[in-house]
Amino acid sequence: MKRSVVWLTVMAMPLFVGAGWSGDARLSLLGDDARMTARPVMLDPNDPARRRAGSLTFMGGVVLTSPDPAFGGYSAMALDGDRFTLLSDDGNIVRFRLRSDWRIEDVRFAALPAGPATGWTKRSRDSESMVIDAAGNRAWVGFEQFNQIWRYDATLTTAQAGVAPDAMANWRSNGGIETMARLADGRFVAISESKPHGESLRVGLVWAADPVDDPVPAFRFRYRPAPRFDPADMTQLPDGRLIVLERRFDLPFRWSNRLVLIDPRALAPDSIVEGREIARLASPLIHDNFEGIAARREGAATVIWLVSDDNRLPLQRSLLLKFRLDDRHDEPSAGR
Repeated sequence: MKRSVVWLTVMAMPLFVGAGWSGDARLSLLGDDARMTARPVMLDPNDPARRRAGSLTFMGGVVLTSPDPAFGGYSAMALDGDRFTLLSDDGNIVRFRLRSDWRIEDVRFAALPAGPATGWTKRSRDSESMVIDAAGNRAWVGFEQFNQIWRYDATLTTAQAGVAPDAMANWRSNGGIETMARLADGRFVAISESKPHGESLRVGLVWAADPVDDPVPAFRFRYRPAPRFDPADMTQLPDGRLIVLERRFDLPFRWSNRLVLIDPRALAPDSIVEGREIARLASPLIHDNFEGIAARREGAATVIWLVSDDNRLPLQRSLLLKFRLDDRHDEPSAGR
C-alpha cells in the first residue's frame, strides 16, 4: 500500500472499534475560555449555486472551530429557539445562540455532572444521544459502552437518575443507543447503532413514558437501514413523522449520510421498520460523520439541522448545516 493510504487507514482504525474508543486516557474536558468561531460552507464546493439534496433545500451551514483542544466530537443536538445545545461523545457540552446572519453569540462550555462509572475516562461519558424537554425541565442522555439512559435537569447541570434497561443488555458496547427520540405523545424510542448480539437487524425499543422511571419497554421492533449504513440519530418532525439519520464509512476515508422518513404508526410490536430515503449527503456534496439531528418549524417551513462528529481528527470537521424539508406528506413510510 502507498504511504498515504497506510496513514489514512491507521488514522481510521479507531473508527472500526467505534468512534468513542479512547483507551484509558483521562477524559479531556472543555476549559473556561468559551470561544468558538463559525466559517460558512457550501453544499457543493464545486458548484456554489447548488442548493438541492434530494427533498432538502440547503439554507446554509458553518464549520465550528475553537482553540480549546477538547472541542469537537458532537453526537447529539437540541434546539430551543435560536439557542443550540451540542453534546459530544465524551460528555462535553457547548451552548450558543446562532443569529440569522450565522453569527455566534453567548458561547458557554460545560460538562455532564454525572453518568456511568466515575467519569475519569471517555468510555464512562460516551454520550451519544440526547432529548431535552425545556418545558418540563428535564433532559435524557443515552450512553454507549454501558448501555444506560440518564436523566438530568434541562440545563444538564444536575443529574437526577440513571438506568441500564435489561432490554439493552445485549446491545454492543460500541453499537448501542446512538439513536433516541421523545415523541409528542410522551413515548420514547431508541434504536441500536449496530446489530445486538444474536440479532439479524438493529433493534428498536419503545417506552410508554420516561424510561428512567420505568426501564421496561412497552415493545420492541426491528430496524433495517440501507446496506452498510448505521442509524446515528432520530427526531420527530412537527408533522409527527420520524426522521432518522444514517451514516456510512468507506475506505480510504470517506463518510456518507442518508435521511429517511418513518410513519410513527409503523412502530409496532415485532414489526420490521424501513424508512423512505429523502436525501443523501455524499461526495461531491459536503459530507462528514453527521451524528446529530434536530427539527423545528420556521413559519410554514420544516427545518432540519445536522451536526457532525469530527472524531477530533484533522481530516474531519465540526459542521452545522441547515436544510428546509420539501417533502409531501402523502407517502407513508414502510413498516411490516
